[in-house]
Amino acid sequence: MRPATARDVPAITAIYNDAVRTTTATFDLEPRSLAAGRGWFRSHGRRHPVLVAVRDGVIVGWASLSPWSDRPAYDRTAEVSVYVDAGARGRGIGRRLLARLVREGGRRGLHTLLARVADGNAVSLRLHTSLGFVRIGVMREVGTKFGRLLDVHLLQRTYPTRSSVRPRRPGGSGSGRRD
Repeated sequence: MRPATARDVPAITAIYNDAVRTTTATFDLEPRSLAAGRGWFRSHGRRHPVLVAVRDGVIVGWASLSPWSDRPAYDRTAEVSVYVDAGARGRGIGRRLLARLVREGGRRGLHTLLARVADGNAVSLRLHTSLGFVRIGVMREVGTKFGRLLDVHLLQRTYPTRSSVRPRRPGGSGSGRRD
């Protein structure tokens, strides 16, 4: 596994386009052009890395952190994406990519990671929950793909911060009670 480079964009785009054509992992309906793939790659910066998994010199999967929103209040929130080549699925590549994304998000000062998983993708739901994501809701019938209305599960993983932990009072139990 390594950070992606601009030279990796054709392989990343090919894996993504296979998912567009054959899965509900993305709600894109048309394959992405190579030019669009390059633009997508350039939109990721230091805080939002793109990673690739390489086996025998061939890219077999990729993952990225993307801004959740362009509004400044969401600056510490990112969305995760993980895609594995069809011939390489079931070998732990997605798990390793997502685990690395979780570590990278923490290193980059993010507070919250979000994932959207279409109904019917039990493998992805299990993967995310096994790495600390919690289901926080279901958006009902928000997308149509392959002639079906699909629900999307929203999952969240939050990094602990000092502000989310109540400080203990010196010499006390932290309860604030005086005996």
